[in-house]
Amino acid sequence: MANIEKLEQLVTQVRRDILRQVHRVNSGHPGGSLGCAEFFVALYQELMDRNEGFSMDGIGEDLFFLSNGHISPVFYSVLARSGYFPVDELNTFRHIDSRLQGHPTTHEGLPGIRVASGSLGQGISVAIGAAETKKLNNDKHLVYTLCGDGELQEGQNWEAIMYAAGNKIDNLIVTIDYNGQQIDGSLENVLPMGNLKGKFEAFGWEVLEIKEGNNLEAIINTLSTAKEHTGQGKPICVLMHTVMGNGVDFMMHTHAWHGKAPNDEQLETALAQNPETLGDY
Repeated sequence: MANIEKLEQLVTQVRRDILRQVHRVNSGHPGGSLGCAEFFVALYQELMDRNEGFSMDGIGEDLFFLSNGHISPVFYSVLARSGYFPVDELNTFRHIDSRLQGHPTTHEGLPGIRVASGSLGQGISVAIGAAETKKLNNDKHLVYTLCGDGELQEGQNWEAIMYAAGNKIDNLIVTIDYNGQQIDGSLENVLPMGNLKGKFEAFGWEVLEIKEGNNLEAIINTLSTAKEHTGQGKPICVLMHTVMGNGVDFMMHTHAWHGKAPNDEQLETALAQNPETLGDY
């Protein structure tokens, strides 16, 4: 049974990490990162079966691939807080020659990163390849990926979605960060996606929804159900309804903070709304 109070404390600290990373270099993407803090904490602290240490082959453990790589601040924070690399390395975010680039890359050798991401629309395809490899190796572990709702506007996703169902990639759980916002505005104003649940179902996927995508218990319960439904011939999509900028009142419900760093005063306001719980780096 998950210790929700302890996980909530970690979520608050992750939000502080996100804010401080992007503020320090006046660059980065806080909005989507804040909106997915609960998801990453639940995934890495409760849901994934992870080996001690890190190896690129990922044999004998669950794998995760981040498709919307611009939300690297939340990914880096949770990786560090989960023991993949020292927490104080978050100080190097987006610095020249840092292992923590603005979008995750592999050539720096940062533990926890298995694929470069940032060119949107590719995560589902990569995850399918990893899931097929696990099947070929008789490895019963699962593959997870997270992608943004806006990046589903790219056609490559739908080729991958069709392929996964057609080839019964049923050890795959794809979560969509369904916040309704993208860099140029709301999803509805830029390019409406229509009925995403209906679309995935029409492509042959099983679809679950998390109506409260910033609620740890809802995330853990729904993704636990998704895990139970693997191995039944269908890939699984989880539509996770989140709030962009969650936890910082002036960043919430708007695309304005998709890729904008807070200034000094805004940082202090945001941090005051998220009191330190586990220690800043």
